[in-house]
Amino acid sequence: MSLQEITTIGDFVAKDYRTAAVFSKYGIDFCCKGQRTIEEVCNNKDINEDDLLRDLNQVLNTKNDSGVDFNSWPLDLLIDYIEKTHHRYVEDKTQALIPFLDKLCSVHGSNHPELFEINQLFNDSAQELAAHMKKEEMILFPFVKEMINATKSHGSIGKPFFGTVKNPISAMMNEHDAEGERYRTIAALTNNYTPPQDACNTYQVTYAMLQEFEQDLHKHIHLENNILFPKAKALEKFFSTEE
Repeated sequence: MSLQEITTIGDFVAKDYRTAAVFSKYGIDFCCKGQRTIEEVCNNKDINEDDLLRDLNQVLNTKNDSGVDFNSWPLDLLIDYIEKTHHRYVEDKTQALIPFLDKLCSVHGSNHPELFEINQLFNDSAQELAAHMKKEEMILFPFVKEMINATKSHGSIGKPFFGTVKNPISAMMNEHDAEGERYRTIAALTNNYTPPQDACNTYQVTYAMLQEFEQDLHKHIHLENNILFPKAKALEKFFSTEE
């Protein structure tokens, strides 16, 4: 694969998810801010572009025996995967993490007051993500599947109440941005999920779970922002050209 074929950070990760580790190494947001170019992000973050491209090229030229090529999946399969893997993960892990964070605040809050802010941020995230996922499952995803079915049957689609698929996608991406910012704050407050020296086992487990939650959310947002959403907009454009 040639680097010249890829234009944005999101394109890199869509082509080969292993590049996400490279971007994370350089502190580059590949999910919420995946539409930036390599040149743009290097200029903004004072990163040596040659070093970044060298590391990316090394990954892209290494045989990938274990990675899943989500970019090649049919959209309806990708939607089902997002719901059953990432949406269910959020539902399960938020219910597990909330009592752990409450306990940390109760036991360690006097010595670590940042725990109260972390707890509030995560609880806000849990509520926002629950509403966000419901909108996707009830509004956006069914319409994308309707377009897919119409393509298979050579049929037509009715005009949705939201006008164009770009509208809910824009709303979802804005909410993704808000979550990305929220977890950047949580990462900073937890010293990149590093427990303090007086941390008990629950403290350590909670921070590990928070870090895993953020990593899963990054992949979740990447699959939508960089693969699902662009293809859904292209699919709708196909129907508009058919009219």
